[in-house]
Amino acid sequence: MAKQEPNSVVSDLISFLNAAPTAFHAVDEAKKQLRSAGYEQVLEREDWKLEAGKKYFFTRNYSTIVAFAIGKKYVAGNGFHIVGAHTDSPCLKLKPVSKVAKGGFLEVGVQTYGGGLWHTWFDRDLTIAGRVIVAEEKDGSVSYSHKLVRIEEPIMRIPTLAIHLDRDVKDAFKVNTQTHLLPILATAVKAELEKVVAEDGEANSDAQTDGKKSNEKTTSNASKHHSLLLQLLADQLGCELEHISDFELQVCDTQPSIVAGAAKEFLFSGRLDNLCMSFCSLKALIDATSSDSNLEDESGVRMVALFDHEEVGSDSAQGAGSPAMLNTLSRITSSFTTDSKLLEKAIQRSFLVSADMAHALHPNYMDKHEENHQPKLHGGLVIKHNANQRYATNAITALIFREIARNHSLPVQDFVVRNDMACGSTIGPILASGVGIRTVDVGAPQLSMHSIREMCAVDDVTHSYEHFKAFFQEFTHLDAKIKVDA
Repeated sequence: MAKQEPNSVVSDLISFLNAAPTAFHAVDEAKKQLRSAGYEQVLEREDWKLEAGKKYFFTRNYSTIVAFAIGKKYVAGNGFHIVGAHTDSPCLKLKPVSKVAKGGFLEVGVQTYGGGLWHTWFDRDLTIAGRVIVAEEKDGSVSYSHKLVRIEEPIMRIPTLAIHLDRDVKDAFKVNTQTHLLPILATAVKAELEKVVAEDGEANSDAQTDGKKSNEKTTSNASKHHSLLLQLLADQLGCELEHISDFELQVCDTQPSIVAGAAKEFLFSGRLDNLCMSFCSLKALIDATSSDSNLEDESGVRMVALFDHEEVGSDSAQGAGSPAMLNTLSRITSSFTTDSKLLEKAIQRSFLVSADMAHALHPNYMDKHEENHQPKLHGGLVIKHNANQRYATNAITALIFREIARNHSLPVQDFVVRNDMACGSTIGPILASGVGIRTVDVGAPQLSMHSIREMCAVDDVTHSYEHFKAFFQEFTHLDAKIKVDA
């Protein structure tokens, strides 16, 4: 059988995944792509001066990003055509005080973020990435900047316990996330490291002898985090250790994303949930607005919104539960009119595709799927249904998305969870109820969801991109045919 070669969409996704170990890095990569495509950055804290036919984006907390292209025929009150996804994934985040020393080892205290399969984090080559707040002194004053950091080489590991010491481990590997899930940074036996540890202790005991703010800051950080870890960060950033004011870091796998399988049909990677949907929607928007002619006949606004904190409920200033979406629609509308009532009209003309990865049928656990709803790899985007509104799909929104697939000969699947199993949820119901926008919940099928190493089919990456792109290009025309409120 001939091996399947990855196309440009898949190759670009792999590059995106490998450059985005955290939500901060994902947003940074998105910014680079949008700027290259002619999108102009606007700031939420400033006034917006928008024009029809132009393209814009903004970020919030540097972990959420919203990009939009305004059709040349847009007038206030027209609709927004949105694909929404999320930038975060389950992971281990460093605690505010991460310094742990036990049994001659230096360990790093972490807290679990989201519902990860934590047993998959054992025996992996791990590192750290995130953002660091760096103090910069100039002309006698201090300012603070946000810098992204990623240590490429593996510096930590969470080792499993030998089977000889736990004969029951084969029956059930149960992880205590407080005591078992601490990555090992180093041992304290090497002379050089013993010196660092000793200096930590001296800094703590001598904290009151030096009144300089920078030294106080160093002492404070050293009492909370291993100096070895802080020095690695300083070296990576090219700054002095005492200039590290604070940080938000998480543990990351160092194994790169790859196309794999005997037929090269799979993509093996961390964070497919949900950077796969984030990337496919972003690339679809960029390609659907790549030239002026793409927006010539567009009367609406094409938009991608990538939110943070979906994995923990979306209730944050940068999550889908915040006013960010409604504020964005309001600000765009008000840039073209002073009539506030037109926003309500615009929302009723709008449509949201909530894109979050879906559960593919697992060949070893087929009983976990309802018999008539078994999404397959290579089968295209999955339309998610739930009568209890865990997903926001209804007959009309599903029809619209299915019609787009039919027009482009794209495969599409349906999923409903078994009645005797709990159903997950995503940003779709949150935005549908908070904004009042028509919504369909979809996602590419994948296996090993929430593992440190997930998998999906390369075909479904292409299907997702093409489906989202077609949505941007055709929704205005298609929506005009839907007569349900007449």
